[in-house]
Amino acid sequence: MIDEVRPSQPALALQEEPPQCGGMIGNGPAMGELFSRIRRIAPHFRTVLITGPTGSGKELVSQALHGLGPASSGNLVVVNCSAMVEALFESELFGHVKGSFTGATRDKVGLVEHASGGTLFLDEIGDMSLGKQAKLLRTIQNQEVQRVGSLQTRKVSIRVIAATHRNLRAMMLEGQFREDLYYRLSMVEMRVPSLAERREDLPLLARHFIEKFSKQFDKPVRGMTQRASLVLNRHGWPGNVRELENAMGHACMMVLGDTIDVADLPANLRSEPPQPRSAETLASAPEGGSAPSVLEDAERCLISDALAMASGNESEAARLLCIGRNALRYKTKKYGLAPDDAIAQFEHMAAGSRKRRGRPPTWLKQAESQDRDVVTTPGSR
Repeated sequence: MIDEVRPSQPALALQEEPPQCGGMIGNGPAMGELFSRIRRIAPHFRTVLITGPTGSGKELVSQALHGLGPASSGNLVVVNCSAMVEALFESELFGHVKGSFTGATRDKVGLVEHASGGTLFLDEIGDMSLGKQAKLLRTIQNQEVQRVGSLQTRKVSIRVIAATHRNLRAMMLEGQFREDLYYRLSMVEMRVPSLAERREDLPLLARHFIEKFSKQFDKPVRGMTQRASLVLNRHGWPGNVRELENAMGHACMMVLGDTIDVADLPANLRSEPPQPRSAETLASAPEGGSAPSVLEDAERCLISDALAMASGNESEAARLLCIGRNALRYKTKKYGLAPDDAIAQFEHMAAGSRKRRGRPPTWLKQAESQDRDVVTTPGSR
């Protein structure tokens, strides 16, 4: 995902378009499996339950299911269950007739009727009260609605997609979610992976958002430096794809030239201390390997990350690691570390990248020269 481009060289050929499905992109196994399930389920589903952490893209999955299904010509009606006021729930969802309560000056079609012939998307259904759940269950089960103040029921034909970041099974055991509604909704259950579970898609998503915001802001942003990419790769992304999108939007607004650097990223990413990857190192260590060698590998990775984030400044790297400068110098000599090592390590993690050759040890001091490498967007080549 990382291409080396120099102004003195011809632009590289465009990469193949990444796999897409309903506005989502990803070329890792987790998203490949999700795309496959969407395409198999979309033509047939009546109810689907989508789970996954906040910001992972559950609404995009609902849009893909609706768009690829036989009800795509109908409406996709979104209901934010966490924002629905209890007193207005029935009126908003099922509609009402004129005179049914004070202020009801005319008949009103509810959201369920509006979705008839299409899809009803119930976002954050885990936040819905038990009383609302009981009324919703009858509508889904019987495919009919009864407007507030009316004695008649009206038939509807809806496909229902529900989404939540909560553990509905645990809520069910605690009596906070109706068992019958859960089993009605979960004929098919799909989980959207967090960004931490699909880190191989991080360079691809970053590039996509750079291209998006460079067009939106009318700025010629063509990519980011390798050290900025390393900072992105080190972050945990608790806010998932939504957090990454906001970070790239911030960077595209702040950048003065055509290449995003560490200084253009949000402050929380720049100030975040490096996290050791000892768990990964332990997992990949050969069986029977000595404990000191495993710990040394973890320490080397940690120091390498800190040097890269500090742009080769030993004082700043020592501050990030909470150790003395002399101690850091001793460790860098011990492990033979240079800033190049951190970049090479990031390129190894980003599958498909080329091994760097011939980079002088003082590359960070020449970061503003024409020899600086950038991660480019497809439109910039």
